[in-house]
Amino acid sequence: MSKLLIVGTVAFDAIETPFGKTDKILGGAATYISLSASQFGVKSGIVSVVGGDFPTAYLKKLNDKNINTDGIEIIKEGKTFFWKGKYHNDLNTRDTLITDLNVLADFEPVVPEKFLDTDFLMLGNLHPSVQMAVIKQIPVRPKLVALDTMNFWMDNTLPELMEVIAKIDVITINDEEARQLSGEYSLVRAAQKIQEMGPKYVVIKKGEHGALLFNDDNVFFAPALPLEEVFDPTGAGDTFAGGFIGHIARTGDISFENMKRAVISGSNLASFCVEKFGTERMENLTFQEIQERLLQFKLLTQFEIELG
Repeated sequence: MSKLLIVGTVAFDAIETPFGKTDKILGGAATYISLSASQFGVKSGIVSVVGGDFPTAYLKKLNDKNINTDGIEIIKEGKTFFWKGKYHNDLNTRDTLITDLNVLADFEPVVPEKFLDTDFLMLGNLHPSVQMAVIKQIPVRPKLVALDTMNFWMDNTLPELMEVIAKIDVITINDEEARQLSGEYSLVRAAQKIQEMGPKYVVIKKGEHGALLFNDDNVFFAPALPLEEVFDPTGAGDTFAGGFIGHIARTGDISFENMKRAVISGSNLASFCVEKFGTERMENLTFQEIQERLLQFKLLTQFEIELG
C-alpha cells in the first residue's frame, strides 16, 4: 500500500452562506485533503499544528478514516488556526472576516519517522517555508510531489514560493492564480509558463466550470457536475486535490492518461463537499455514492460523433 503524506492546515472555520451559518467547525486544507484521499484506501498521514483548544474528538474522526495524526503537533497553551468567512449570493466570491494564525504563526513542521519514506507528498495551501521544510526532511524524493497554493502567497512570499515550485511535479491552482503567477491571460500560455518554472503537470481549477490538466502539449478538460444545490463551497478545492492525489497514490501510475482519471476523481469528490457545511458530507460519504456519481461524470462527457 502506498504512503501519502499531507501537509497543510488543520483548523477551525466559521462559515456563512446564503443558506445558513455555523459556529466554529472542523476545517483546514489538510483536513479536507485527507478526508478526500481516505476514500482510496491509501495509508495517509498529516503534518500540521493545532492548539490545546482542538477537540480530541476531531482527531478521532480522522483516525477513524485511517488517517495518521502523529504528525499533528498539539501546542497545549496555544490556540488553533481560525478562519471566518462570508460568501456572497453567487457563492463564487467571499469576504474573509477573521484570520487568526495562532499556533500556525510559528509552526516548524516535523515529519513522523514512519512517513519519511512516503511515496507521495501533497503540499496543501500553507506558507512556502513550511512546505520547503517538509521537502527537505524527506531523504528520498517521493514518486510524485504535488502543491496547492493561492494568491496570498504570490503576493507576500513569491521568492519562497518559486523555490518550492521548482521542486514539485504537479501544481493545482485556480484560473485567477494561474494568470497572476504566469503573467499570462491565456490559460494555455499560463500553463506553459508555469511548466517552465518546474512542474511537469499543471492543474487549473475553474470551480463550477471544471478543471484543466496540462502536460507539455497535452491538454485535458474535466467538467464540473451540474448540481441542483450548492450549500457551502469551503474546502472544495482541497477536496479536489485530495481526490486527485488519492487516486494517484492508490494506482501508483503517474502517466498523463492516469492523471486524467485523477482529475475526474478530484472533481467527483469536490461535488460532494459543497452539499453540506464544512466537512460533514465528506465524513459520511459512502463508496456506493462515489461510484454512482462517477457514472454520472462518465455519461456527462461520453458521446459518439461521425467524422468526415
